[in-house]
Amino acid sequence: MKFIRNFARGIVKHTVGTALVLSFVLNLIIETLARQNALGGLKFLAQNPLVFMYNVLIILVSFSFVSLFKRRIFFFTIMSAIWLALGITNGIILANRMTPFTVYDIQSMKDGLSLATTYLSKTQIGLMIAGGVLVVVGIILLWRKAPKKEQMDYKKDIIGIVFVITIAFSASGLLINKGILDTYFPNLAYGYRDNGVPYCFINTWLNTGVKKPPVYNEDIIKGAFTEKELKTTVGKTKGIVKGKTPNIVFVQLESLMDPLTVKGIEFSEDPIPNLRRLYEETSSGRITVPSVGAGTANTEFESMTGMSVKFFGPGEYPYKNIMLKTTSESIPYNLKEIGYKTHAIHNHRGVFYGRNKVFPNLGYDTFTSVEYMNNVGRTPKNWAKDMVLIDQIKTALSSTEEKDYIYAISVQGHGKYPSEKVIHNPKIKVTKAPTEALKWQYEYYANQINEMDHFVNEFIKEMEQLDEDIVVVMYGDHLPAIDNLTEDNLKGGRSSYQTDYFIWSNFPMENIKEDIYCYQIGAELLDRLGIEVGTLTTFHQNHKNDKNYLENLRNLQYDMLYGKRFIYDGNNPWEALDTQMGVSKIKLDKIMQIGNKLYLKGENFTEYSKVNLRGDILDTVYLGPTILRLDSKNIKPEDIKDMKVSQVESKKEILSTTE
Repeated sequence: MKFIRNFARGIVKHTVGTALVLSFVLNLIIETLARQNALGGLKFLAQNPLVFMYNVLIILVSFSFVSLFKRRIFFFTIMSAIWLALGITNGIILANRMTPFTVYDIQSMKDGLSLATTYLSKTQIGLMIAGGVLVVVGIILLWRKAPKKEQMDYKKDIIGIVFVITIAFSASGLLINKGILDTYFPNLAYGYRDNGVPYCFINTWLNTGVKKPPVYNEDIIKGAFTEKELKTTVGKTKGIVKGKTPNIVFVQLESLMDPLTVKGIEFSEDPIPNLRRLYEETSSGRITVPSVGAGTANTEFESMTGMSVKFFGPGEYPYKNIMLKTTSESIPYNLKEIGYKTHAIHNHRGVFYGRNKVFPNLGYDTFTSVEYMNNVGRTPKNWAKDMVLIDQIKTALSSTEEKDYIYAISVQGHGKYPSEKVIHNPKIKVTKAPTEALKWQYEYYANQINEMDHFVNEFIKEMEQLDEDIVVVMYGDHLPAIDNLTEDNLKGGRSSYQTDYFIWSNFPMENIKEDIYCYQIGAELLDRLGIEVGTLTTFHQNHKNDKNYLENLRNLQYDMLYGKRFIYDGNNPWEALDTQMGVSKIKLDKIMQIGNKLYLKGENFTEYSKVNLRGDILDTVYLGPTILRLDSKNIKPEDIKDMKVSQVESKKEILSTTE
């Protein structure tokens, strides 16, 4: 005990030395965890000593403020715990996906917690909760028991803080000017690897949105277009339609890639024979997406809007920030101008990534999430299977007299991919893999995408029978989050940001083989159809070969979302829609009492349909699409007239309620 007291007093006395040592040790731990290797931190120190020590300096800045408090051991511990939590969280996330931990993951914590049981066992969750309780108890004891510094020299301490901050800012400017530190991270994982976790994480916090151009005025923004384009197709216009206006269906396939392009992995048979045939027979190529291993929402944002996510902050999700605050011009809005009805479909939770709040700001008339679907099959990891999307898309197509634009987002191929045998009689077997764990990961993944491949084939067969013109675009949203999926392990010079796409139609279209960026895919399709409508559609169709193409794209994104909207003459012409949840409206027709049970009859009920009594959600039994049952023991007769039916997602959020 005497040793501990003396040690504690030493920490209190030698604040600067303690802060330096702690900063170094913590950064070593953080970088080691980030590299998933016991010697990773030391290798980073040896290979990039200036960058490593700069990150030590960042941590030191946070520790410098400890000198303002008498309870220095307490605040040293709290600050160390925060940095350790950052390192551990980043390590855990990298073990489950390919992109590192960012401040946007904190914004998405609610969504992340909803998937906890998918990625973690009950034992792991229990240990985390127990660890959290122990930390809280430890903090309380530390506050009460740790020694305090009696004599304070605040003037000296403040001078020290200013000195450390000045050194940090000077070092930052010098290292950036010398090209040792990056300010732009086209690949976030590589950015963290090369620039250090503390620096990059802080960047994701401070560097948000699309930056204002150095020179920003109406001439700069409108100068991206010709006078004719400004009059005919830019903004909220009817545009130019020279060709067909078919039904348009986009299907974004979760974690789809060609598994035969991975080095060192072999399968008993081709997992995606139907997709491979469609790649060959139709317009197809590689599509560069903004995400690796995660980030579905950013891929769909690019393809819906024509905007590039790389102009936002590193790791940023527009769905979580700007798209909750404003509307944005998009392919759905543009097609509505020429008479289309617009539908979004996703066989997962409607609130995930805030889609139920974002899609009204992107121009969708309806949004059908899993809460509005029946007969949903499930994978061994409890993700909805994609076959359910066929009927949902057909229902959307038949729901209107007008032409339809449908954006469907699949989920079956989602990780985490188990590192042990889960499927006991798999159709697809892995016959060669570097490790046992990778064998089972790829075997599980291959069987999921084999079922997706079957879904694609069945869907195309259904569309062939349609008596209306239709064009279908399908592509993978990002590579799966499997440990060895790096560019070094991909055949054919593929980037880890490339998946595959194809364009199929039930009418003649030219077969074009072309690689493309995700933010160009909507404009490219409309161009092939002879449709020119909307600002970014026009821009991508007519100006993608301009020398200042990307600069103008960034400027337009700033103007449309954050600036003065010069491109719209200072107004925002896009009004948020009253998006209907579910293509098929849920209706409550009548309520009957039989014995001590109430039976609610109606239409389009699902297992997520619950009785809503003046805001209280009651325990409800789903008996079928037209009937629900309720125990009436505690229900008063006068309550019946106030009953409605709500769609309640798995975390108890109400998505919609009957009229």
